[in-house]
Amino acid sequence: MRILAFHSGPHDSAAAIFEDYDCIAAVQEERLTREKGSGGLPWLAIDEVLKIAGWSRLDVDAIATTRGLFPIGYVRDNLGQELYYVLRRALGEDLSERELAVLCQRRGTADTAALFKSEQFLRDQAFRPDIPIYFANHHEAHGLPALFYTDWDNALIYTGDGVGDNVSYGIRLLQTGRLECFYGDDRWLAIAHPHRNSIAMAYSFATEACGFRRGRHEGKLTGLAAHGSPTLAGAISRHYHLDDAGLVAADFTSWRAMKKTIDQICHGHSREEIAASIQAVVEDLIVRSVGHWLERTRARNLALSGGLFSNVRLNRLLAESLPLDEIFIFPAMGDEGLAVGAALCFLRERDGLDAWLGNRRRLNSLYLGSDHGERIDVYLRGIARTCHDSGNVAELAAELLASGRIGAVYTDRMEYGPRALGARSIIASPVEPSITEELNSRLRRSEFMPFAPYVLAEDAECVFEISSRNRYTARFMTICCGVRPQWRERLTAITHLDNTARPQILSDEDNPLFAAILRRFRERTAIPVLINTSFNIHEEPIINRPEECAKALLDGRVDFVVTANALYSMADAEEIIRAKSRRIKARGPDLTPRPVTSNATAI
Repeated sequence: MRILAFHSGPHDSAAAIFEDYDCIAAVQEERLTREKGSGGLPWLAIDEVLKIAGWSRLDVDAIATTRGLFPIGYVRDNLGQELYYVLRRALGEDLSERELAVLCQRRGTADTAALFKSEQFLRDQAFRPDIPIYFANHHEAHGLPALFYTDWDNALIYTGDGVGDNVSYGIRLLQTGRLECFYGDDRWLAIAHPHRNSIAMAYSFATEACGFRRGRHEGKLTGLAAHGSPTLAGAISRHYHLDDAGLVAADFTSWRAMKKTIDQICHGHSREEIAASIQAVVEDLIVRSVGHWLERTRARNLALSGGLFSNVRLNRLLAESLPLDEIFIFPAMGDEGLAVGAALCFLRERDGLDAWLGNRRRLNSLYLGSDHGERIDVYLRGIARTCHDSGNVAELAAELLASGRIGAVYTDRMEYGPRALGARSIIASPVEPSITEELNSRLRRSEFMPFAPYVLAEDAECVFEISSRNRYTARFMTICCGVRPQWRERLTAITHLDNTARPQILSDEDNPLFAAILRRFRERTAIPVLINTSFNIHEEPIINRPEECAKALLDGRVDFVVTANALYSMADAEEIIRAKSRRIKARGPDLTPRPVTSNATAI
């Protein structure tokens, strides 16, 4: 069966294509609109994934989606509600779209299909008239991908975000071949006065109190938290507690009341204090809640998803403080991941749990976007003053990186999710004294945001605190871990104030070009990691098309770009390499090659 899945939300819309259980393509709308966090119906992403799969809309056998935003013409409503919306439109409000989850809650029903004009939608959008449209539960669509891409027999599936389908958490258990939901399924969808207990929403309000943009800059607080003291944690935590069932509870009656309280607590305090305080409250609440459910269920594996778990410090604490065999955070943990989740929910409904469990597999790659092939080389040959087509481009890139240059990799298919994982990445040496300042300047980043590294699989445990518990999820940069003491002073650019980093563990099979560059750099410098940050400037999505890559090179965001075929720069790369020794001598650090093996003690 050919399944088109999408999420049409207020933010982070996305689309995915499945052929039965194989995810063929997945793309975020923002990568095409070039507007960070784009919401609404993701028509561009839908067309993109269909193009990648080589399908037309008539080839689609089923549609899986969430209870998101849809044009008003596709929503059924009663006369009273329609009159209410007429009044609001007369007052100047834009009501061109309705959110189906909100409508279900107001109507007291989980029967979303009864509120949606499926036949008209299929007809208007040129799909076949006989295909089903399936509406997935929000938190189930978050949680099922985190379970599907594992091979566990038992697991606690815990999700958390601002709000989705009327709740802010989901708690499910896989055990003895049964999947049980304790909290967060459609039983809670029609509750008239839902709990306002979201600690993720409080985190967003604290982000706003710091002068940042809510729903966009929460990661800034995660970075800032190490710079401050949690002096406000007590005042915030007085409004939260765990109930007898281990669920997060709060005393807020509305989002407005929550925002007002957080604003009052934060008023007059520094960003660092606010960040450290809300981070401390989140960590305390969620570790205790997850710990309660692990003890209650005796689960030894933990699957996490939802925007709350984009917080890599929280993820580390869960992994290191709870009795777990393994942890996995679905890499597209935000609402962009709901597209994949909707398809997996539909497949479970179609086939039953036993068949669904039998089709699970470990996640090998997130390269699910478009591959523009040699178009990138055509663009770069048209602008670059030098074009290096011959020889080992990985070796040349390593030399440039060792000389202090900043490069980018543009290869194969674009990544899905918030992290750049080597297909659209900026890379740099982590030992250059001025590299952090230079990268922040070129990319318009905040100075307190740490840069992430990537490391070859054979070196991961020697440089970072990696174990069987966190190794799998660290392949996708979804967790931070400690930098081992012997490397902290040498890897200053990727070691945060709290001596942690958020690594990507890479193998040659994952991305041969990306791995080869690091291997050559390691051979040249005896440094086994490189900086890997997303190929974009601050407040822009990760680049997608070749012309966006070319513009970044023209604008001086990077010094060179490596593709599968060549290395391109705006200056003479050979001259850069010839001048390398003069710069190294002036700068001081010893980059003399030293023998490196995969043995941890040797490194």
